[in-house]
Amino acid sequence: MQYQTESKAQGWRAMAKFADGSEAFLFLARSSSAVRSGYLESFTDLLDEEERSLVSKITLERWHGAPDAGSWEELSELKIPRATPKLFKVAA
Repeated sequence: MQYQTESKAQGWRAMAKFADGSEAFLFLARSSSAVRSGYLESFTDLLDEEERSLVSKITLERWHGAPDAGSWEELSELKIPRATPKLFKVAA
């Protein structure tokens, strides 16, 4: 019996890095473009307002190596979304 598998895992992820050295997983996908288009929503959904303010950088990482014996390789930094001030309606 033959099993068709990928010769190399194609995993990409976005990780939020904090100044104290800790990190938080944000998003996982099969391509870098999918991570780039999906991490912003995860950033606001997974982290509360205080956690978002403490993020020092967000990295794009790719799995490098065999599926069972590799490591995450940091490739680039992604833009940290900053909260925009909320607009309030003023009764006239």
